[in-house]
Amino acid sequence: MVAIIIVVVIVVLLALALMASYNRFVSQRNAVQNSWADVDTELKRRYDLVPNLVNTVQGYAAHERGVFEEVARARSAAQAAQGPAASSAAEGPFVQALGRLMAVAENYPDLKANQNFLQLQATLTDTEDRIQGSRRVYNSNVQMFNRRVQAFPSNVVASWFHFKNAEFFNIPEADRATVAEAPKVDFSNITQNVYGAPPAQPATPAASNTGLPPPPTS
Repeated sequence: MVAIIIVVVIVVLLALALMASYNRFVSQRNAVQNSWADVDTELKRRYDLVPNLVNTVQGYAAHERGVFEEVARARSAAQAAQGPAASSAAEGPFVQALGRLMAVAENYPDLKANQNFLQLQATLTDTEDRIQGSRRVYNSNVQMFNRRVQAFPSNVVASWFHFKNAEFFNIPEADRATVAEAPKVDFSNITQNVYGAPPAQPATPAASNTGLPPPPTS
């Protein structure tokens, strides 16, 4: 009788452990999916900014047609990408094309002082920051989930219930610097146009080489 009770207790404990492990897998999988949805939202937000940005730059540099076409192609490919792995692969060409577009803008001072361009540039900077923050959260969730998929004994539960490794969202190494360098917004031109250049500071009289104070003025 005691042996039967012990067996029943062990079976119940194993069942509870199995249930807890399964529920934890479900929670982690949901966290991965939800955090990817946040990344995807920010990526789409950036893609939606690009046409307005291109149109603004095009108004000052219409002859840079090759750059605009490259941005359009890269944007279309990135929008068509499905899932973290495909989006990671599409990020490289898109970020490179966007970097070339911003490099074109640097050659036109009037464009850099355009308020619409400055607003778009500031929004792009904010969006890039959001993408990086969301990417870090997503990859952290993926790392924790994949660790349980691979480690014993949780990998047994993962195998039984078909939990698979999730995909990381990694920016290609060659493009990390480009993405990390947020576009720099210079508001000095706008400030000077509205308030005027700051007054020059009066020169400080040079001290006498003799070490004596200057003679009093009448």
